[in-house]
Amino acid sequence: MLKHWDLFLAPYKQAVEELKVKLKGMRSQYELKSTHSPIEFVTGRVKPIPSVLDKAARKGIPLDRLEEEMQDIAGLRMMCQFVDDIPSVVEILKERNDFEVVEERNYITEKKESGYRSYHVVLRYPVQTIEGEKKILVEIQIRTLAMNFWATIEHSLNYKYSGNFPKEIKERLQRASEAAFQLDEEMSKIREEIQEAQVMFSRKKEK
Repeated sequence: MLKHWDLFLAPYKQAVEELKVKLKGMRSQYELKSTHSPIEFVTGRVKPIPSVLDKAARKGIPLDRLEEEMQDIAGLRMMCQFVDDIPSVVEILKERNDFEVVEERNYITEKKESGYRSYHVVLRYPVQTIEGEKKILVEIQIRTLAMNFWATIEHSLNYKYSGNFPKEIKERLQRASEAAFQLDEEMSKIREEIQEAQVMFSRKKEK
């Protein structure tokens, strides 16, 4: 059974590794041009088998429909310094011709009730295997560092409480979400100052 899962997940693992290299390469190109990179850093993972099975049960997805109906078996996160960088990253992804953007979900302007904010892009990515090309779904979450901090904490608490947050925790999370977004808004207002300082710091390090 484990071998079956290894075979099933292999193209997803390949996709994550390839996309991490490609997306990190985009950041390097901005650095070489000495211009602000809208991409701060990139991470990726393949959903563990227990998580795949748990989500399939919750969402009522038959196991023989996982490839078509579960979009985040392969997942990447692209972190941005500023909220304003997120649309730029989305446009960059849409302009590439090595994969196809098939769906977008904007949880920044339309945040979830919990307070969750992020921009999700679903790709159809072609993986080259020894048996030919296989197109798989990959979800990319694009968010600021503040949004990511909140989402990481909320994910841990969600695991602890199995989604049934006590009222006080739920309210505090919602307030923390607003505080994180306020931080992003304030940083956007002094964006030029921050970027100038970062360029000066980079030059100093190079000397």
